[in-house]
Amino acid sequence: MEKFVVPVHSPQQNPKPPLRPHWKRMIPELEGRVPFCYRRQASQLLLDSLAQVRIFEHNYRTVPDGCPTHMARMANVANLDMPVSYLRQGTSGLEFDTKGIYLASVTKTGCLTVHDFETLYCTIYGPKSSSMEDETKDLLHIYTSKELDSVRWNPTNQDEVACASRQHDKVMLFDIGYISSEPVEVLEKGKSKFSRHTCELYNGLSDIMFASADKSRLLASGLDGAIYIWDKRLSHFPCLELTTNSHSQLNSIALDLEDRVVFGASKQGIIYAWDLRGGRPSYAFQSHNDASCSLLASLKVSSMLERITTLKAQSNIVSREIHSISFNPSCYHQLAFHLDDGWSGVLNVSSFNVTHVHCPPPAWLDGMDISTSSIMRRPTWLPTCSIYAVGSSSGNGLFLLDFYLGTSSACHVDFTEESQNTYKECRGAVKNKYVPVSQNILVCAVHPHNETIIAGTKESSLLVISPRLQTLQSTNSTT
Repeated sequence: MEKFVVPVHSPQQNPKPPLRPHWKRMIPELEGRVPFCYRRQASQLLLDSLAQVRIFEHNYRTVPDGCPTHMARMANVANLDMPVSYLRQGTSGLEFDTKGIYLASVTKTGCLTVHDFETLYCTIYGPKSSSMEDETKDLLHIYTSKELDSVRWNPTNQDEVACASRQHDKVMLFDIGYISSEPVEVLEKGKSKFSRHTCELYNGLSDIMFASADKSRLLASGLDGAIYIWDKRLSHFPCLELTTNSHSQLNSIALDLEDRVVFGASKQGIIYAWDLRGGRPSYAFQSHNDASCSLLASLKVSSMLERITTLKAQSNIVSREIHSISFNPSCYHQLAFHLDDGWSGVLNVSSFNVTHVHCPPPAWLDGMDISTSSIMRRPTWLPTCSIYAVGSSSGNGLFLLDFYLGTSSACHVDFTEESQNTYKECRGAVKNKYVPVSQNILVCAVHPHNETIIAGTKESSLLVISPRLQTLQSTNSTT
């Protein structure tokens, strides 16, 4: 038995064996939580895998008298002379419903199309000849004869989709259960009580949004510098108007998580914020003459960017038009903004300062086409990982920007090598990704569950950007 006995030695002679590293992929399953480093690495793997996998052109030849969007695209390709109404081209709005079942898109020419996402996604791996020319793949395709600039799903009524236009002062509500070119309901802006603009050019509505707390309440930003709020139970006219002192046109709106504060982005580069509670705990939608919703703040983006010393030392910062604003669904005090010169950033609505900035090189630096730089663009957030997807204003590509809250983000204004080394166990910070695509992107939408990006282009096409799939044959050939 003595040969099986291990002699006792001092700790110095018998050091403890080194601990084996944890199985990283098993930790979330065993511990029931997702560590920070695991989430960051998964975000980088997702960005590295994204690429354009299919393009669907807006080909609808079976529409009576022809589809104007299709005709405009063909005329542009052939350099033909077309009416002025057909020269407006491009996908101007995209949005998934809350379940990710349907995708709604609108074009500048006036087409509203609702796609079944499962059918669209399965078509990606079908034969190349099966494109959107077959209208049986779509639930709805109608021509409204009006320019469309924004589309939104009612979050509490998945059959209702709303459209707005910068060319007229009405919000059109469509029911996808009815195949009709006429809306089931129309909300009118009417005569504004505060606007000083009398020209019809300022009567349009640039962006719309449903209040998540109630399916009857809808907001829209106007080119006259006001935000209009409807309660469909009361009237087809606004029950409340929110105004600014400048009366500069508003291009985009956003609501906070609890529908208490509404933000509006103006052409003059200012972000406005109104308190909808109006100093009371109740939601301020009760009176037609209620003017108690106060303007909380007016924040000039260029002034906040000038506070960033490293950015000011490298760039000449001037006031630029804001194209879009939107809240981060995974961090609700991050409000992203996108400017007409291609810059993007994040405003912290808790401290009212800019925390992240991305400044792509100007188009003229590489001799690229700058004709698309002034076109309105609508980026979007990926729902779970603080990644901001925005189309390039100078080329055919998609920027995927890491706007993570901490200083380890490459876009954070306080990012340094020391902050990156703090998370060196995570194998470095997440890097911004540029995905080259075949057409110039104007608007993006992300599926709420599987991170598939649908991008609308200047040519009114839809690009599908998702993780690349490798076949078994290609996998074996690389081994």
